[in-house]
Amino acid sequence: MDTETLKRVKQALPAYQSRQIDATLKLLDDHNTVPFIARYRKEMTGDLNEVEIRDIQDEANRISKLQQRKQEVLNQISEQHQLTAKLTVAIKATTQLQQVEDLYLPYKQKRRTKATIAKDAGLYPLAQWVLQFKRAPVETVAGQYLNDAVPNLDSVLAGVHEILAEAIGDRAEFRDWIRRYTERNGVLTSQLKRGGKEKDDNQVYSIYYDFQSALKQLSPYQTLAMNRGEKAGVLTVKITVDEAAIDRYLQFQLVGRHRGPSVAIVETTYQDAYKRFIGPAIERELRRALTATAQTHAIQVFGNNLYHLLMQAPLKNHVVMGFDPAYRTGCKLAIMDGNGKYLAKQVIYPHKPASATKRSQAMPAFLKLLTDYHVDMIAIGNGTASRESEQFVADAIKQVDQEVRYTIVNEAGASVYSASAVARAEFPKFNVEERSAISIGRRLQDPLAELVKIDPKSVGVGQYQHDVSESGLDEQLDRVVETAVNQVGVDLNRASIELLAHISGLSKQTAKNIVAYREANGSFSSRPELKKVPRLGPKAYEQSVGFLRIINGKNVLDNTDIHPESYPVAKQVLEKLGLNLKQVGTPAVTLALEKVDIKNLSGQLNVGAATLQDILSALQRPGRDRRDEMPAPILRTDVLKMSDLKPGMKLQGTVRNVVDFGIFVDIGVKQDGLVHISHLSQSFVSNPAAVASVGDIVTVWVLAIDEQRQRIQLTMVAPND
Repeated sequence: MDTETLKRVKQALPAYQSRQIDATLKLLDDHNTVPFIARYRKEMTGDLNEVEIRDIQDEANRISKLQQRKQEVLNQISEQHQLTAKLTVAIKATTQLQQVEDLYLPYKQKRRTKATIAKDAGLYPLAQWVLQFKRAPVETVAGQYLNDAVPNLDSVLAGVHEILAEAIGDRAEFRDWIRRYTERNGVLTSQLKRGGKEKDDNQVYSIYYDFQSALKQLSPYQTLAMNRGEKAGVLTVKITVDEAAIDRYLQFQLVGRHRGPSVAIVETTYQDAYKRFIGPAIERELRRALTATAQTHAIQVFGNNLYHLLMQAPLKNHVVMGFDPAYRTGCKLAIMDGNGKYLAKQVIYPHKPASATKRSQAMPAFLKLLTDYHVDMIAIGNGTASRESEQFVADAIKQVDQEVRYTIVNEAGASVYSASAVARAEFPKFNVEERSAISIGRRLQDPLAELVKIDPKSVGVGQYQHDVSESGLDEQLDRVVETAVNQVGVDLNRASIELLAHISGLSKQTAKNIVAYREANGSFSSRPELKKVPRLGPKAYEQSVGFLRIINGKNVLDNTDIHPESYPVAKQVLEKLGLNLKQVGTPAVTLALEKVDIKNLSGQLNVGAATLQDILSALQRPGRDRRDEMPAPILRTDVLKMSDLKPGMKLQGTVRNVVDFGIFVDIGVKQDGLVHISHLSQSFVSNPAAVASVGDIVTVWVLAIDEQRQRIQLTMVAPND
């Protein structure tokens, strides 16, 4: 990166120290991954996390593209022999792409316009004369410009008008002022389009039939909703602004105190330039900017929700039954052991329209599976027939001696996985529904390991996801998955190709090679054995090895997030405390480490304090899974119906989705309840994500129930408060 670009990055990111930006960009240029830098290069970056590192990375990319565009514009204007020293300085000083494009506009190659035709007819000098506000009658001077192309005064004056209007429309300073004025004072209005109501059967857009909001107060979800309504032919959306103020500005800039016959021509011209060129262009720009901002926000909301969904606590060491509900085709059941290994499957028909015979056979078959395989957890998908299946399961578990509990699992994306090449490779002889039951059960056992097999856009935690840039959404969601997988780490001897492919430094191919090596040679016994995997070179090993765990391997440190490059330091720490590797993870280590002076010890060992702190934490808890600290899913033994709900009733629920206007909570009935943003807290809440995250267990009170519309209104503010 050149010096000028680096300087501009630092100017754009005043929250970061210069050395942090230098170090981060150098590490990225050296092909280090963001998770690796965040975990293992803390001293170099000043302990920046993944979000901060990507913030620097994104800004550096933006500035690089801006600098590249500036150079392209300078070259193109220079080729026209119109590049002046003043224009060069102005272009180089810009900080936004739009400013560059504004300055370039007068020199941009255009299709043949009325203004260019007028110039070809020799009217450019007359247009320049008009702007000098001479006292001579315009018609008299205009008569000197008659020719075959402009045979009368009307055509001459019309040509002058077009030349001036285009020139005024191209003036960068005019566009900049009017753009900023419109941003500050503009209003976005939305009206029902003629015939639009017939296209809005469910009145989805009714709130926007007669709606207006100041641009600076518009919420991102409102922007996306109106965009969708406009695209559907339901709404007419436009930006309005006080044009009188803009008229006064242009009058001051172009006419000022001048008097004479040219004034009326110039006034008419700048008013037309605004209506035809400047106004519509700025409206398009601002609508695009509003949409881009709203899309960015929606993508961030989706990413935040996805992260918390992936980081939900796993339910380890339980025999789980995945229950994929259905009516006509029967309920598909699949049983997995405590490690997620498939054990058995069956189809039962507990619901109509199945025959009475099939329905009578369903309960005995179900109970036999529970007892034969010692099932203690049941994951019921939340799709069609979910609540009837929940009632069936609740009735069944009352009939067995063992303790069995169930929970409703969001099955969004399970059908996508079931029909995928990944699922076919994993269970080639199963049908789609049977694979879906396995996926539902495994989502309860290890949400992260199962959900990485599915396109993140299919997991059902987005907001207006179909209205945003697909490439932008994909990029953000890939980053979120990468962050989640590497923060947790994976068991090298059990991880799927899909999980390994998200590990720092590994590609889909190296992930396949790891699994192939594992299948051919048996389990890995140590991290260095990874070096034997084909096409996994030194850089990939360095970047990935710290995130790959080996349980019960030759070296206990291989089951920690301590990087092998720091093993000597870890051993020195143990020696100084009079301990050894066999004691890692025991109370003796915890007791000894509580007395350690980190600052003093880091000086003795010549290692950074942040890295040393991570090493000490890992020595206390090998195999630590940070998801264990997350809320566990709510497990139930009985059914709650919407008819059971009463206003004021206190319940616990799981947050299923977080959107701009509130959160959706699963309280154990068929329909998730909405806690509107105004009911999240006694205090003002501007962002629901600051109050709750997907997977959180929250206490709520019922506000209102509308059984006909299947809507439940909840509050997180206790009635007495």
